[in-house]
Parts: sequence; C-alpha cells; structure tokens
Amino acid sequence: MVDQFSPTPLYVQLADLITKRIDSGELQPLKPLPSELRLQQEYGVARGTVRAAIALLRERGLVMTMPQRGTYVTEHRQGETRGN
Repeated sequence: MVDQFSPTPLYVQLADLITKRIDSGELQPLKPLPSELRLQQEYGVARGTVRAAIALLRERGLVMTMPQRGTYVTEHRQGETRGN
C-alpha cells in the first residue's frame, strides 16, 4: 500500500509497487496492466496519481501504452537492471 504520510510522492510509491509486481512475475511481459480504475481502487489513490505512476513506468521502460488498447508490460530479460 502507499503511505499517505511518506515524503516520497504517491505516484513514485505506486510506480515502485507496480515495478515490484513486474519484477516478481505477477505482471507478465506483453500482458496488460490492470486498468486505471482498478489501480485507483486497489491502492486508494486518485486517477492523476495512477497516470503519473504509469508515465514514470514508461520512462523506466517497464511499460508501453498503445492508444485505444491499453498499457502493457514490456519484454525484459530476467535480472535486468531497472532505473528507480
């Protein structure tokens, strides 16, 4: 869960939590991320927070967004180093 009282911005916390789900294999390469609404409900954050987290994940190269199709986990090699 995100910590509302942490000095780390909520979107960064959320991006880190999703990164852990990707790294653990819970979210598989080439499979869609949960919807924005689902992420909002699951983590108790605003839509803007989810969108900012997804933008950060795109910057990190972990996801790609395809217009009118959704956001998908990118392919990556096991043990590949990711920027935080």
